[in-house]
Amino acid sequence: MTVIDELQRDHVNLGRLLEILDRKIIKLKSGHHPNFNLMADVIDYIANYAEEHHHPREDKIYAHFKGRDEQLDQALLECEAQHVELRGNAEKLLSVIDDILNDAVIPMDEFIAHLELFVENEKSHMRMEEIAVFPLIRDVATDPDWEHASALAPAVNDPLFGARLADEYRDLYQQLLDDIEQSA
Repeated sequence: MTVIDELQRDHVNLGRLLEILDRKIIKLKSGHHPNFNLMADVIDYIANYAEEHHHPREDKIYAHFKGRDEQLDQALLECEAQHVELRGNAEKLLSVIDDILNDAVIPMDEFIAHLELFVENEKSHMRMEEIAVFPLIRDVATDPDWEHASALAPAVNDPLFGARLADEYRDLYQQLLDDIEQSA
C-alpha cells in the first residue's frame, strides 16, 4: 500500500463522517434539533485529525513531488490554499456551535448554512485531491519515491477508524454508531 493509498483510506473514513453530517442537515431542514455536542465532537475530530495528521502527511509528500510536473505543481498550490480555507471553515463552524451551546440565539438557517459550507468544502477538497493530485503523483512517482514518501510521512493510527481506538475517541465512536442506528 502506498502513502497515496493510505491518504485515500483517510478520505473514505472522513467521507463517512461527512455523510453523517449530511444526514443531520436533512434532519435540521425538516425541523429536528441535533445533538450539538455530538456534532461539535464530529467536526472537531474532522478538523483536528486533518490538521494534526492528514494534512501534515500530505504536505510532506507534496513537497517531495513539487517541481516534477507543472500541472501537479498547480494542483498542489491549490491544495495548500484549500487546507488553510478548510481550517478556517472548521474554526468558524465550531465557534457557531460553541455559541449555540452557550445559549446564544443563532438562526437555524444560519447554522445550517455554516454546516453545509463546511461539509461541501471538505468533500470538494477530497474530490480535488482524488482527481487532480493523487493521479498526477502516481504518474511521476518511482519505486524509490514511494519508499522515500513512506519514510518521510509514516502512517499514523487513526484514533477513530484505526485498529487502535484512542480512549478520547472511544465514546465518540460509540455515539456515532448509536446515531447511525437511530437515523436508519
